[in-house]
Amino acid sequence: MSAPARTPLVLLHGWGMTPAVWQPLVAALGEEAGVDVRAPALPGHGGDGGHGDDGAARPAATLAAWAEALVRALPPAAVLVGWSLGALLALELARTRPDRITRLILFGSTPRFVAAPDWPHGLDAATVAAFVDGYATSPAATLRRFFALQSLGDAGRGQILPRLGAAGVAHAGQALPALADGLRLLAETDLRAGIASIGQPTCLIHGDGDALMPPAAARWLAGALPRARLVVLENRGHAPFLSDPTGCAAVIRASLDAAGNRP
Repeated sequence: MSAPARTPLVLLHGWGMTPAVWQPLVAALGEEAGVDVRAPALPGHGGDGGHGDDGAARPAATLAAWAEALVRALPPAAVLVGWSLGALLALELARTRPDRITRLILFGSTPRFVAAPDWPHGLDAATVAAFVDGYATSPAATLRRFFALQSLGDAGRGQILPRLGAAGVAHAGQALPALADGLRLLAETDLRAGIASIGQPTCLIHGDGDALMPPAAARWLAGALPRARLVVLENRGHAPFLSDPTGCAAVIRASLDAAGNRP
């Protein structure tokens, strides 16, 4: 008798990181017979100097192009686990490729990263512009500031910073084109108009102290997505899977069990 099929769990990381950022969570998930964990690199985030991580040309600086570049890394009937920019890409893939995505599990998610007159749940536009400009001239320092912001509001901040630093894309004093593109995606993307069309069951996991993507953004998503559940983690920031991988793994297991996504 053949072994039962395993649920493909695809982890999409955030801006400026490599797939290594998922290592604590993958270790906490353990070698579960029912789950096949995969962690592809976002375009230009695999240490190749900004080209496609399999040698392909760099995609255009649009969320749609980046999402399409990731399609080939998706197995059939994938469960997407997205974080930050990876969560935006997961939402876009669920909207445009519903035949490939069965469920979403999103950390630190938002439909729009930057605040606007009709969107108070984002980062100040001047702050985001400073990150975009700063990366062009001082990429390593800008990444460090971005990492520091991700660790704010978390009781385990001391664990998060070194883990982010170790898993970040390596720089040699020069801005990488694909990472500059990724910052523009964060600055320009607004998915609010299409959120209601995303029908996959979604588990939103958000730290109550997230200083990068406010919890109010996740509450908005929980209300706008047709089939969403919000889990708010106390004393956690933007990267709770780094400070509490065991707790986050338990939420993921519960989400899969509730969805019947386990053999």
